[in-house]
Amino acid sequence: MTYHKIGFIGLGLIGGSIAKAIHGLYPDTEIIGHASRRSTLEKAYADHVIHNDDFLPIEDFSECDVIFLCGPVMVNCNYLKKLLPYLKETTLITDVGSVKGDIHEAIRSLGLSKQFIGGHPMAGSEAIGYDNSNPFLLQNAFYILTCDPEMDSNKLDEFQAYVKSFGAVPIALSPEEHDFATAAISHLPHLISASLVNLVRKEDTKDQILKTLAAGGFRDITRISSSSPVMWQNISLANQEKIIKLIDLYLESLGEFREAIVAGDAERLISLFSNAKEYRDSLPITDRGVLSTSNEIYLFIEDRVGGISEVAKLLADHSISIKNISIIHNREFEDGVLRLETYEAEDKKKALTLLRENGFMIREKR
Repeated sequence: MTYHKIGFIGLGLIGGSIAKAIHGLYPDTEIIGHASRRSTLEKAYADHVIHNDDFLPIEDFSECDVIFLCGPVMVNCNYLKKLLPYLKETTLITDVGSVKGDIHEAIRSLGLSKQFIGGHPMAGSEAIGYDNSNPFLLQNAFYILTCDPEMDSNKLDEFQAYVKSFGAVPIALSPEEHDFATAAISHLPHLISASLVNLVRKEDTKDQILKTLAAGGFRDITRISSSSPVMWQNISLANQEKIIKLIDLYLESLGEFREAIVAGDAERLISLFSNAKEYRDSLPITDRGVLSTSNEIYLFIEDRVGGISEVAKLLADHSISIKNISIIHNREFEDGVLRLETYEAEDKKKALTLLRENGFMIREKR
């Protein structure tokens, strides 16, 4: 399915990446865009991604076959009201938000259920904005699609095929299924991570011994706490019902561990830990997800002068850039002393081969 004219409300990391992917795959498609800054439009126009280099009146989106809403949920809802008087009955509206309840509620109140397919590309980056968008961001990423029963199944199939052409992996869910799933595997983990960091911060000593020793498991499960506080404030409020339900369920689960420890129930503890290990080990190793897999390498290295520089030079000589490098002082839960992180997954593969060929003992992190 080829759409002749597409509009974007928002050209940040996700919106910009989708627009660039469409431009590369379908160069004859006319793309127009709106952004909060004129400079963003000028950059996208200079890249030949969109056809306008300045702000457009909202009625200019009236001839679009598809309109992508790529702002925060409430911003998208407000634009729906602005677009409503100018929409053709055949125009397909979609969004890229990580919460679907509010946008579907707005769609239903405006009588647009036959024209809306919610979208959630489960891809991202530590960097944000149009400057960091790229046409390959969605490749091999899950792209969840949601719609109400009124949506024509043929239209849904056509849009699924279109999303698949970006290299993404479309999955159709109801809005409720989507919000519960993301609450469980994304939103709740962020809340747990943040609450654990706050607990350790609160209980730390004056000389910050907990921060000094924090590594291993603590660092791994709290990495996501470095995400945008404003974004997670918005998500928590937008998906309030599902998140509260998951928090309650999590507290019950945590309570099982507490009860087993209080009772000294060794068999119950081994069962709880074994069930968790079995399920965790069954998860697919993949770069798909809300947060991309970190390109980390852990290796043992002899404590001698020049040891670290030898590793860095080896990688530099083969044009492999190091994003982060650190020495792990607390290795209670680590099988390596030096941690490296590359920018790209392909660089990680090359680095692993080189390091092994040069006699370094490697541990890949699962």
